[in-house]
Amino acid sequence: MKRIGLLSFIIIITSFVFIVRLFFLQILSNEYNQNPFNNSAVKVTYDYPERGYIYDRNGILMVANQLSYDIMIIPREVKPLDTLEFCNLLKITKEDFLKKFERAKRYSTRIPSTFVAQVSKSDFAALQEKLYKFKGFYIQKRSLREYPIKSAPNVLGYISEVNEGMIAKNPYYQLGELIGTAGIEKTYEETLRGKKGIKFIQRDRFNKEIGSYKNGAYDTLPIPGHDITLTIDSKLQQYGEALMANKRGGIVAIEPSTGEILALISMPTYDPNLMVGRERSANFTKLYLDSVSRPLLDRGLQAQYPPGSPFKIISALTALQEGVITTTSTTTCHHGYRYGSGAGSIMRCHCGTGYPIDLNIAIYRSCNSYFANAYRKVIEKYKKPYDGMNVWNKHVESFGLGNYLNNDLSVGQKGNVPDGDYYNRVYPNGRWRSTATISNAIGQGEVLTTPIQLANMTATVANRGFYYTPHIAKHIDGVPLDKKFTIPNYTTIDKKHFEPVIEGLFAVVENPSGTAHWSRVPGIEICGKTGTAENPHGQDHSIFIAFAPKDNPKIAIAVFVENGYWGSRWAGPIATLMIEKYLTGKTDRPLVEERMFTGSIQDEYDKQLLKK
Repeated sequence: MKRIGLLSFIIIITSFVFIVRLFFLQILSNEYNQNPFNNSAVKVTYDYPERGYIYDRNGILMVANQLSYDIMIIPREVKPLDTLEFCNLLKITKEDFLKKFERAKRYSTRIPSTFVAQVSKSDFAALQEKLYKFKGFYIQKRSLREYPIKSAPNVLGYISEVNEGMIAKNPYYQLGELIGTAGIEKTYEETLRGKKGIKFIQRDRFNKEIGSYKNGAYDTLPIPGHDITLTIDSKLQQYGEALMANKRGGIVAIEPSTGEILALISMPTYDPNLMVGRERSANFTKLYLDSVSRPLLDRGLQAQYPPGSPFKIISALTALQEGVITTTSTTTCHHGYRYGSGAGSIMRCHCGTGYPIDLNIAIYRSCNSYFANAYRKVIEKYKKPYDGMNVWNKHVESFGLGNYLNNDLSVGQKGNVPDGDYYNRVYPNGRWRSTATISNAIGQGEVLTTPIQLANMTATVANRGFYYTPHIAKHIDGVPLDKKFTIPNYTTIDKKHFEPVIEGLFAVVENPSGTAHWSRVPGIEICGKTGTAENPHGQDHSIFIAFAPKDNPKIAIAVFVENGYWGSRWAGPIATLMIEKYLTGKTDRPLVEERMFTGSIQDEYDKQLLKK
């Protein structure tokens, strides 16, 4: 009986609590009824803020706004209408009308959504006069992007309509609203978009608007987006794009002392204005389906290439740090480095033959034998190749290779820096030695890098052992920059080892026997390294990395020209022209400049085929 009594007591108390709560909610509190979103007699409209402007590092406007008009729909308010007339005014088909109407109903019958976005001014004028005939539709002003400079679409990105999946993840957005989809627009979406305002309009029992709900007590004003100043130098960006005309590849230039990205070039490119207006979808589809040029691929961030000879810098520094070579260590080169008895077991070399080569000569003559020996000594310093490979891997990754760099860019690839586990998977029996991985020494083999990684590596060498995380935002109005961009990242290499390597890189350009001597710029001390990356799918890639001046460097750059033969043919001149342009504001090599402007990789390739 006691248990029954206790159970009855619990039921009575619980019921009492529920009754009291319901009395409070329904009688004493009108919180639910006061919420305008829950009131069917209230119309909700949004007031969209102006999106933040985007400027380059020198204050040049790169992205602005232009006024646009969206046709909005509230499905439950739509009355029978002349569909044909309405479609003609909006320049859509009846099928499009039905599809859009069904989509709007699926989203919500009472919450407004975009029916037709980005109506032109001329169409808007014709529609405005007749809109009274089409109940349930109204016009919403909105701003679209405008690009005064037809440059850097891969950097700036674009905005597009949110889809239902995006709305499910982020309820801030309503169907038909715009969101940053790529580039800086995507990375800094919340900063650029601002905050939309909301207006609640009271309607009477005849569904006629009679004024603000509760005298505007629940209304909010829009808050404009923050302006962003980029690290990009728009003039250098445009100059680099002009030099890369009729070519494929990527260029990344970085300010070593800050990690600020000065230029981020991907070619082929496109006019960013193609991603604005009602033709955006058609233009995007055309660009996306272009499988030959692939203009939507950001080659500076996403294309992964063997780094080629510039990677010899890492091989040298790693060997110096591990103490297996000194600056005076020599190797005798005989047309290349032989690592086996087979006919193909040789890495051929063009540095000269039959005499001892030290570190400095090996760098400016790009000797395969020297760096293959240095790499092999690092791996074989340890009892097991597995351990030696892991040590080598840690040194290489400390330069920012093999990862995404933790930057503020919307896309990227991590490249590849193999370790002991990698080769244990390749050779399951565990029987592999340093010679099985020897191609890594000269930037071939399994090593893959992106242009931004190689530019960052170059900046690290220029700084004598550290780098700042590369970033694209220099200043955001009212928002502090992430502290991670101001903290240096140090390599595993002692500072003392960088100076002799830098002297070798200086000789690459200044020494008459250097592989990039023909790209030198009088009056500017440039340190660089040419590269020719083998390409199993076609002609080799042309690569060049450089920084200048040698002391207190202001710019570090990496240039990849796909199918460009060898480093000094295309990448070297392009890189040094950009350095000259950035440091002096002009160039004084008109013949070289003209050859880069007008030269075509495809034309060069066709000439080689004709010779054969």
